Order: sequence, then C-alpha cells, then structure tokens
Amino acid sequence: MKNILITGGSGLVGQKLTKVLEKTGYQVAWLSRFPEKQSQKSFSWDINQMKIDRQALEWADAIVHLAGAGVAEKRWTAARKKLILESRTLSAQLIFDELRTMEKKPEVLVSASGANYYGLDNGEKWLTEADPAGHDFLAEVVVKWERSVEQFNSLGIRTVTLRTGIVLAKDGGALPQMLQPPVAAPLGDGKQYMSWIHIQDLVDMFSYALEHKNLKGPYNAVSPLPVSNKVLTQQAAKLSGKPFVSLPAPGFLLKIVLGEMAGMILGGNRISSDKMISAGYKFKFTEIAHALKDLYP
Repeated sequence: MKNILITGGSGLVGQKLTKVLEKTGYQVAWLSRFPEKQSQKSFSWDINQMKIDRQALEWADAIVHLAGAGVAEKRWTAARKKLILESRTLSAQLIFDELRTMEKKPEVLVSASGANYYGLDNGEKWLTEADPAGHDFLAEVVVKWERSVEQFNSLGIRTVTLRTGIVLAKDGGALPQMLQPPVAAPLGDGKQYMSWIHIQDLVDMFSYALEHKNLKGPYNAVSPLPVSNKVLTQQAAKLSGKPFVSLPAPGFLLKIVLGEMAGMILGGNRISSDKMISAGYKFKFTEIAHALKDLYP
C-alpha cells in the first residue's frame, strides 16, 4: 500500500494528514472539483453531477474519506441540513458505485465520522461504540454517514470509521471559535462534557487505522479524559491570553441566535476511547492542560 486518495483533503485534517503520510513515504492525492487549482496531486470529481475520474480509484491503494460540509459554519436551514448530509453520504456513494464496477479495489477505506452519533447530551454516562445512536439531526446524519461507508465491506474493502470529538487545533476546529469573542465564557451552565481530541492525535489515528489491519468498524476518536465546557474554556483562555469570565452565556440566548444548532454546543457527552486504546493506539495528548500547552506554548 503506497497510494492514498483523500476526499476533503484541503480541509484542516486533510492538509495535516497529507503532510504526515508523505513524510512517512506514502504518495497522496486528493479528489477535488478543481484539481488544476490544487498544489497537491489531485483527481477530478463532482458530487452534484455524481462524476469521478476513474483513474483516481485505479491509482488508490487506500482511501481516506473526510469530505463533508461544516456543521457549525452556518445556521441550519433546510437547505443547509440537506448539504450537511448529502456532502457526506452521496460522496461515499459515488465512490462505491464506481468501485463496484472495477476489478482493482483499495485495501482499506478510513472515514471520518462524528461523536454526535450518541445524541446531544447523555450526562455522566460513559459512552462506548456499543451504545445506541441518538435521535437528533446530527445523530441521524452520522448514522447515515456510517451506513454509506459500511457498504464498502461488501466489496471486500476493510472499513474503519472514526467518531471524532471536538478537534483542538490553533488554526481551525472549535478553539478559534470559542476564543473569538472579546471575553471567553462557558456556554450554558458550562457543566456539559466536551470529549475532545488534539489535532495531532486525530491525524495520527487516521494513519494508524490505515496501517493496522486489526482495526475494523467504528472507533471513538476522543481523548481518554473529557472535561467540562467551563474547564476547557477557562484553560484555553488562560493559555491564549484571553480574558475569562465565569458568568455563562445563557442557553436561551444561544438558542435564539443559533436556533436548532444551539443543541450541539449546549449538550455534551462523556465518550470512552478504550476501544482505540485496546487496538494498540497510544495517545500523545491525554490531558487537556498538556494539549492546550502544545497549541499555545
């Protein structure tokens, strides 16, 4: 296995993963609507027209599926919800439909997924991959997302889905948004659990899943030690030099401003990473203080 094809390669995770894989010795290419505009080796695809350059799949020994519209970038209108879902599921379906007509197939497909699988808020309960899915919009998206990936098993392709928690990175993900206001403050009561993961661990986890054939199915891509929203916000504010006030941003106000999307930040889940640890993965960042100090030295 030497050629890795990435969907969503120009995003935060995709760019960092590309660098890690190339440093390890892999050849990496992206699928892009405008391959001629990418500095990275790229092949053409268009989800809206359900078209893909067949050469991309002939070239690929493995696929990393990261494509998907951001869930927190815009208010959830009906059109936005449709885009959030279909950018994940139709993109996987396009690849699947093409692959099943081909003799050569990749060895493995590793896909992003979401820790939102478990619903908006499960309180103190530790959640594992064996727990049922929630019933809110994001949970339903993740269920359909994972189903679109699971079908690759029928082609003899090993599939892995990484249910990603809150990604901590200085140049993207949740942290810049949390620290954007003039003063940092907890959201809602601040007690909700935030199951987080440092960007380096997430990237390394994708690489680990590609290389280790014992990994199959869903894995929670979160640190072993989740913290409350208040703790994460307070520590991030301190290390980044941002003023922090313990007076929380009222939940009802967030619901007015954000609508249905507010449930995503007012809720929280305490998610276990034991399955990934049992599969042999060793975290670089297990404690929130260590992770934040790496990002804000």
